[in-house]
Amino acid sequence: MNDMILEVSNLGKTYFLENETIHVLQGIDLRVNKGSFVVISGPSGSGKSTLLNILGSLDRPTSGEVVFDSVDLFSHDDACLSETRNQKMGFVFQFHHLLAEFSCLENVALPALVNGSSPSRAYQKAQDLLDTFDIGDKRNRLPDEISGGERQRVAIARAMINDPLILFADEPTGNLDEENTNKLLDVFVGLKDDGRTVVLVSHSLDIARVGTDVYKLKERRLYAV
Repeated sequence: MNDMILEVSNLGKTYFLENETIHVLQGIDLRVNKGSFVVISGPSGSGKSTLLNILGSLDRPTSGEVVFDSVDLFSHDDACLSETRNQKMGFVFQFHHLLAEFSCLENVALPALVNGSSPSRAYQKAQDLLDTFDIGDKRNRLPDEISGGERQRVAIARAMINDPLILFADEPTGNLDEENTNKLLDVFVGLKDDGRTVVLVSHSLDIARVGTDVYKLKERRLYAV
């Protein structure tokens, strides 16, 4: 039985500008097992978001290989990668990116509706997820009518609606106070305890304490902590 969901080998990322070549990532190796909570820490500007975008196929590497669910991601075209993201990956960012004119319930249900789920099933699952994250009573509120921490929990529920194999989170607590940060981390730990796979990047060393596997990105390379 293969317990590995994501394997990265000798990954590099270089930007070629008009008068400058910028090496952002070099020789990155990473193994992510199913059900693990991987935390990648590092200072702002170290390349954490670039790495996460590549792992989630939102950007392509300059060199190296990313194998996800036993498939070489970047052997496929952009249309196939988009399908993989929609069906097998979830994303949470520092800014929640909720649709302001839609209720919390509608925001969460939308990806399931786009994927062809029936409205009754999509909305029921959305409600169940909101209940799981202790914000079921906010279902009819607009994003601007709830707190920042609650908006991020709605964003996580939206990311989980299609049962992704892996959840990528990019500085999800960056705009939250300590209380809401702790509440959100409890959500991620709960996902891990439920057998979900999470890869989270953050500049905060405090977040690393909740990870099962912790790495530091420094000088373009990734080191186990």
